[in-house]
Amino acid sequence: MRDVTARAASTTTPAAEVPARPLLSFGQILNMNVGFFGIQYSFGLQQSNMSPIYRYLGADEATLPLLWLAGPMTGLIVQPIIGAMSDRTLSPRGRRTPYFLVGAVLCSLALLAMPFSRTLWMAAGLLWILDAANNITMEPYRAFVGDRLEPSQHSLGFLTQSAFTGLGQTLSYLTPSIFVFLGMNRDATNDRGIPWVTVIAFLIGAVCSIGSILLTVKTTPELPLSPSERARIEALPKGMGAALTEIVDAFREMPTTMKQLAVMKLFQWYAMFCYWQYIALAIASTLFQTSDPSSAGFREAGLVTGQVGSFYNFIAFVSAFAMVPFTRRLGAKMMHAICLTLGGLAMLAIPSIGGKAMLFLPMIGIGLTWASMMGNPYVMLAGSIPAERTGVYMGIFNMFIVIPMMIQIFTLPLYYRTVLGGHPENVIRLAGGLLVAAAVATLFVKVSSQRQGAGQAVPAMGGAH
Repeated sequence: MRDVTARAASTTTPAAEVPARPLLSFGQILNMNVGFFGIQYSFGLQQSNMSPIYRYLGADEATLPLLWLAGPMTGLIVQPIIGAMSDRTLSPRGRRTPYFLVGAVLCSLALLAMPFSRTLWMAAGLLWILDAANNITMEPYRAFVGDRLEPSQHSLGFLTQSAFTGLGQTLSYLTPSIFVFLGMNRDATNDRGIPWVTVIAFLIGAVCSIGSILLTVKTTPELPLSPSERARIEALPKGMGAALTEIVDAFREMPTTMKQLAVMKLFQWYAMFCYWQYIALAIASTLFQTSDPSSAGFREAGLVTGQVGSFYNFIAFVSAFAMVPFTRRLGAKMMHAICLTLGGLAMLAIPSIGGKAMLFLPMIGIGLTWASMMGNPYVMLAGSIPAERTGVYMGIFNMFIVIPMMIQIFTLPLYYRTVLGGHPENVIRLAGGLLVAAAVATLFVKVSSQRQGAGQAVPAMGGAH
């Protein structure tokens, strides 16, 4: 930790030369984060539809996790590299904006093509492109919030991102059901068995992805760098090799708080990947007693998954703002532990529910968990990241999301049929238990009370579904 402090002291721009960051109104903070809506609409489409799409194209239940490898693998590779590169980027549009735009274009193209996949491996390949594009956008976007806002507004900025996560995923989960409500035939499919309501949802996602990012870029330009900060960045070595060296150095000098949070995130994200992969199959099994992807019950389970998923994301959208005073009062650590416990108990209850209406009740706990996951870990990390290394550390921090996902992908198929009996509802029970374990691990994270407060939510960043 001494090395990190010394390095920060030697390279940080003197306070007198740092350009003033004007306080933004609530409306301006909404504008700067609206691009997160499109990113999360895309993630919501993946979470609610990729397992059914894979099953429509002939995938086996036990090997489903392997087909989800794209997300964690691209995150593991792309996030820290793009984060380090954006710290060193100087362009007429700023450090972060070029990555927003490239990622949004690639994401939109992948979303357009996904529902027209002809084969299982075409869908899996498009998911690799889609996840890489989302990751290119995500980490510079998180750093952009720190670049643009005063420390006193960091909490509101990141919890606004959490709110847009809830809103974007609420609408993406609900879109197919909305079209059924408007009169579309839920059983109408294309020649590969993919419902047309799903196809249309992906086309809407393509428009949302590029449109919301363009709105943010238009309304919220990056702040100009001070002459000394620009000179510091110009003096840094450029290229992929320099970025990789920076990642290695940052790992070696990682703050203690980040290491402790990594343990919590191992349980937390293993659990969520289990949930997203198997919730549609679990509902098909427990509510409709089917595992046949060509059956009407399986398609109905997909719609129900979207409906309850939209509800928990709506809860996340609302509670992200409501959570601010509670986080200030209780501290981010205690608030996150409470939310994880509620989500764990909710998942443990889901397989025992025999009626559609009752499924909405545990979604309250899952929604609170999801809102907390998108904000409070960043609150707990407050103050431990040197300002000039924000991008690379945000990328590394989000590697602690994708590494648990990769572990899940390669381990769950080994015991799905033996330990879990080949029953998707048992995967949901496993996820519930892991969220409770994550809550316990959260209590061991050492964060000073000064840094937990809502006003000091995320470090002053001049430069982690």
